[in-house]
Amino acid sequence: MIFLLAAAAAVATFFFVLFSFMFYRRSRSTDIFHRLRRHYDDNAAKAHKTDDIVQRAFNFVKRAAQPIADWNLSKKLDFLLKQAGVPLFGAEFIVIAVICSLLGGFAVYIVTFNLSLVPLTSLGILIGLCLWVRVLIKRRLKAFTEQLGDCLTTVANALRAGYSFQQAMDVVAREMEPPMSTEFERVSTDIAMGVTLEDALEQMNKRVGSPDYDLVVTAVLIQREIGGNLAQILDTISETIAERIRMKREINALTAQGRFSAWVLIVLPFVVAAFCFTFNHDQSMMLINEEMGRIALGVAIFMEFLGYVVIRRIVDIEI
Repeated sequence: MIFLLAAAAAVATFFFVLFSFMFYRRSRSTDIFHRLRRHYDDNAAKAHKTDDIVQRAFNFVKRAAQPIADWNLSKKLDFLLKQAGVPLFGAEFIVIAVICSLLGGFAVYIVTFNLSLVPLTSLGILIGLCLWVRVLIKRRLKAFTEQLGDCLTTVANALRAGYSFQQAMDVVAREMEPPMSTEFERVSTDIAMGVTLEDALEQMNKRVGSPDYDLVVTAVLIQREIGGNLAQILDTISETIAERIRMKREINALTAQGRFSAWVLIVLPFVVAAFCFTFNHDQSMMLINEEMGRIALGVAIFMEFLGYVVIRRIVDIEI
């Protein structure tokens, strides 16, 4: 068990360093760089190569991702990674996920010499990376929603001061923190490349996926068609969003016990199983070696999952 944890930690450390290096290289990049990087001159890139292991791995991932860059799955992952704020292309994420799954399966086989655990480990790593992206998307959406009220207040004040709407967006991109500043910076970049303001806002709306921001985009587009006091409209929307955020926080406080029960329902059986496997190994293996044991184990896992889904549906209250 100790050797398995050590191998998993080594693999995780290597790819943590690789991810960190990619974040460092691209954290300040704009959307125009994200679009044009595939056309970057290879000779200029070779001039900046270093001999360290992380740089070599970074270059390997870029080369391995080129043949699959046009896959539909890669393009879908491009969009999801933009939503998550991860500075990677979808093809690069696929390459890294495959390498992680192969190395994880190989590490488990070296430690256990059990081929049946290799596909399970590889599949678990792939699922874990996908869940990691989903968690980042939800976390970024939550941060964006919490910043939206202050963003609208800033835009409204800038409009009252005589700024145009595009200039007000530039103020938000300079003054606010990510993810709000990053998204408005992308909108400004799109407009500079010839995209209309309406299309740039619609693309941002698709990336963010926030119903609150969808209301803002609708109000801005209607105002540009028929006119009106946009600053006053944004103030009203800002008050509405602030009230919704307050209600969400109250609901989260009232449903905290139910959400905690869901996590206990998921974690506790695995803790008990690990305890029994450690101190009563022979009887615990009956769940794996015996047919009825495997059936009981499968039913138990299904019921655990079903209970978690039911509890989450109960405490997930739409506002």
